[in-house]
Amino acid sequence: MTPFTAELIGTMLLILLGNGVVANVVLNKTKGNNGGWIVVTAAWAFAVFVGVAVAGPYSGAHINPAVTLGLAFTGKFAWSLVPAYILAQMIGAIIGAGLVWLSYKDHYAATEDKGGILATFATVPAIRKPMSNLMTEVIGTFVLIFAVFYLTGASLADATGTPIGLGSVGALPVSLVVFAIGLSLGGPTGYAINPARDLGPRIAHAFLPIKTKGGSDWGYAWIPVVGPIIGAAIAAGLYMLIISYI
Repeated sequence: MTPFTAELIGTMLLILLGNGVVANVVLNKTKGNNGGWIVVTAAWAFAVFVGVAVAGPYSGAHINPAVTLGLAFTGKFAWSLVPAYILAQMIGAIIGAGLVWLSYKDHYAATEDKGGILATFATVPAIRKPMSNLMTEVIGTFVLIFAVFYLTGASLADATGTPIGLGSVGALPVSLVVFAIGLSLGGPTGYAINPARDLGPRIAHAFLPIKTKGGSDWGYAWIPVVGPIIGAAIAAGLYMLIISYI
């Protein structure tokens, strides 16, 4: 698997399982209808685990433009590779959203709540205040990227000091970080913390034939893109500042 394909598939799985749980909780006549916030945040964490476990051996499993940019800002990732990674993530996110729609097609037809339908694709703020919403996304993404810097290259060693790696379990730490962010900081905006996670499915929402879908809320769409980028830049800057004094 090439890094491009790995990022595409990893992001696709992330969105399929992540937006899938939102569809299960929000759409009418599903088995998980009204399952609640814990169900949503837990499934998003598991979605991250699956995406990272699959893509990790081939691309490093960024599956998030904010991660790609954060690593590039610190020199841990080549800038020349950034466009291809982000393109793969965007394509994967769009495909993942399309697969959610295919899985829940009958339930979209049974749902008239336009806001709920949009929420199964993109993030929607609980209270619409652009600067506050932007700050929430900045803070949430800062936590994610700053933690990623300290999780990168994590490994275990046996009694002789020989590295034995974490295998697929290496995907667990970042999943737990995302779980914590969702539980603690996800309430105001739905914690996009990933430009592809929001923009890709929002594009899919705009084009998919959902009878009662309403608009795609493009006026808000810049916040879950710009916020995570700013958060990644701040995390990278602080990380570089810290290591420069070690």
